[in-house]
Amino acid sequence: MLLLLLCFIATHSRAQTQRNRIADHNTLGWLVYNGDNQISKKWQLHSELQLRRVHLGADPQQLLARLGGIYQLSDRVKVSGGYTLLITYPYGDYPTAASGRSEPEHRLYEDVSLKDALGRLELTHRLRLEQRWQAQFVEKSIESWWFQNRIRYQLSLQLPLIGPTLDNHEPYLTAFDEIFISFGRNVQNNVFNQNRLAGGVGYRFSDHFRLDVQYLYQITQHEEDAPGTNTPVFEYNHGIRTVLAYDLDFTK
Repeated sequence: MLLLLLCFIATHSRAQTQRNRIADHNTLGWLVYNGDNQISKKWQLHSELQLRRVHLGADPQQLLARLGGIYQLSDRVKVSGGYTLLITYPYGDYPTAASGRSEPEHRLYEDVSLKDALGRLELTHRLRLEQRWQAQFVEKSIESWWFQNRIRYQLSLQLPLIGPTLDNHEPYLTAFDEIFISFGRNVQNNVFNQNRLAGGVGYRFSDHFRLDVQYLYQITQHEEDAPGTNTPVFEYNHGIRTVLAYDLDFTK
């Protein structure tokens, strides 16, 4: 029911601007590290770093660093929360960050993840809430912080390519789709914030080490219209997303 509601909101928002919008196309090269590091039987420490770049890696787009805690409720369910720092650089034909400066954003997040299976196919549902504080500038100085809420739903898939289960030294197929919806009184044009669709192949080297290479397609709506117009700006970005997952076990 919640997924249907999110899809309705996104579709309604996009339909309002479908006839009159500016398209900004960028080619992505994202490098991602994440680790879910075991610190007790039920608790994990999540660490994550993303280097997001455009022009296939030649120029900076964003830098993301995340630190959080994960609690294992059951074999299938996890809850987590933590802090995220995002820094956005000027990029594209209609940059959201002013030329010559980077713009920071602070976030808190809370989420719940549910694992399921359909035969050999492993599915993971993740619902995340975010509280976002975005820097507001006067010339080159931060004057205030603009607060927004956002909800995200991700469905990810994993399919072993050898045998019924995924074991060490085996490849697999991987994919996900994630929709982002902004809500609250401070949200302007971009109730539909963005959608990410990715798919590719991965390799499991060991219980603690995996590598994924995916094709990523991202649609993002800017919060503000193009300068001097009432025309919304949508980014249509695509490229390669490389993910290194390395989990440490501090209980041993």
